Amino acid sequence: MSIYHKVIGEGYPIVMLHGWTLDHQVMLHAMEPLFEKRSGWKRIYIDLPGMGHSKPQPSIQNSDDILEAILRLLDEIIPGQQFIVCGNSYGGYIARGIVRSRQETVRGLLLMAPLTIPEFDERVVPQKTVLKRDSDLISQLSSEEADEFCSMGIVQGKTEWERFRDEILLPSKQTNYEFINNIRQNGYGFTFDISSKLEYPTLIITGRQDNVVGYHDAWRLLEDYPRATFAVLDMAGHNLQIEQTDVFNSLVHNWLNRLESEIFRRYNFS
Repeated sequence: MSIYHKVIGEGYPIVMLHGWTLDHQVMLHAMEPLFEKRSGWKRIYIDLPGMGHSKPQPSIQNSDDILEAILRLLDEIIPGQQFIVCGNSYGGYIARGIVRSRQETVRGLLLMAPLTIPEFDERVVPQKTVLKRDSDLISQLSSEEADEFCSMGIVQGKTEWERFRDEILLPSKQTNYEFINNIRQNGYGFTFDISSKLEYPTLIITGRQDNVVGYHDAWRLLEDYPRATFAVLDMAGHNLQIEQTDVFNSLVHNWLNRLESEIFRRYNFS
């Protein structure tokens, strides 16, 4: 199966899954700075089927199939190994499916603005709010760029725009929309309950102003994760890692420190 993945570093595997219509770059830009002064981690960035460099597969008709394809990939590249999994938005939904399916080997979880309820109408989300806006910048963008940026941006400045353009807008243009729209229609939500306990260090980060998946529904996940830190970031929407980078980095460093203190000592990684 042709699923593109990029591996950086050596050591304990940590799997990165991006959101709907994007590619691995959104996770790579968010996470790689956190590993500049850390060793012992093998980062595996995956392009989900039909997105990024991963080809659409006729056998993949729904989210169950996407999960199965990712599990098969992991069985090929890290067979039987323990690993950590990170997911952003829809990637967080797939990540929770991985936790349920690989309970014997998953040893930690990061959820960034996770999708928890597939049907938009059933989500609890705040009204769209803009808390910071550079009107001069917006006026210089094309109408398409401005519409895309402003539809999601809570903090609309130059830095946020450049990262949004490079990590979200441009990668989304590579997506095979016929393929993913078929998945949306045939089974965006799993056909089974993915609730499962994970008693290892977990981090759930949400945006207070996230009008795509919200923060309220993710709070319900806490009972599944007895070792979870849960954070709701102000001045942050669905792209919280871009709009509140410093807070995001601090929280993820804390999570990685917890993982290293338990896993690296136990399994002799350094």
